[in-house]
Amino acid sequence: MIVLKTSRELAAMRVAGRISARALKLAGEAVEPGVSTWEVDRIARRYIEEQGAKPSFLGYGGFPASACISVNNVVIHGIPRKEQILKQGDIVSIDIGAFYEGFTGDNAYTFPCGDVSEEARRLMDTTRESLYEGIKAARPGNRLGDVGHAVQSYAEARGYSVVRDYVGHGVGAKLQNLHEDPSVPNYGTPGRGVRLLPGMTIAIEPMVNAGVHTVKTLSDGWTTVTTDGKLSAHFEHSIAITADGPVILTLPD
Repeated sequence: MIVLKTSRELAAMRVAGRISARALKLAGEAVEPGVSTWEVDRIARRYIEEQGAKPSFLGYGGFPASACISVNNVVIHGIPRKEQILKQGDIVSIDIGAFYEGFTGDNAYTFPCGDVSEEARRLMDTTRESLYEGIKAARPGNRLGDVGHAVQSYAEARGYSVVRDYVGHGVGAKLQNLHEDPSVPNYGTPGRGVRLLPGMTIAIEPMVNAGVHTVKTLSDGWTTVTTDGKLSAHFEHSIAITADGPVILTLPD
């Protein structure tokens, strides 16, 4: 069931989104050669808890950390570890959620670790811009197929592929069930799918691969990697559909 949010609920979601966005910003600033992914996660968790919020992912489905930190060919759900030390040239996707006073903010960004290759930089730039193409298409009266098509066409026109096995989602008030309806694919046909209405809140999150779109999950049950070992990038914002167009809820300021 799709839940339309009231103006009061959207105001509360802005607060949760701002906490999540600031935690993501702090985590990204910690991405440097020689730093462990565990330390990056610790920084994000400490900030979220200092704000009186709860890391949305911590314990969700048994996930053992506050942030998903996915390096290079890891697409999503990378588990932070003390022994995983970042090195020059890595690209590091960080996905963070914060639950505050009944509402969730959910966002992700792929950060360069020091100087990265031109190939990696182009992949990150394309994925980030495909997110904003999707957001631009998230206008009332449009359909989810318009959003997915905007993401897909932008990425594929530049020689990349979008992941099919994982998609964006509705976002809002549920901690136990972090993802609300509807599903928000990063691919689609214009004019098809659920119609977008004011009050809907969704997380658009392109996962874009340098090679094939297929992925596989490792034996830990979480870590999801590209099947061909090539790089992947991930960007996400939680947004609200309003009568005036899409509004990003996960901004640090």
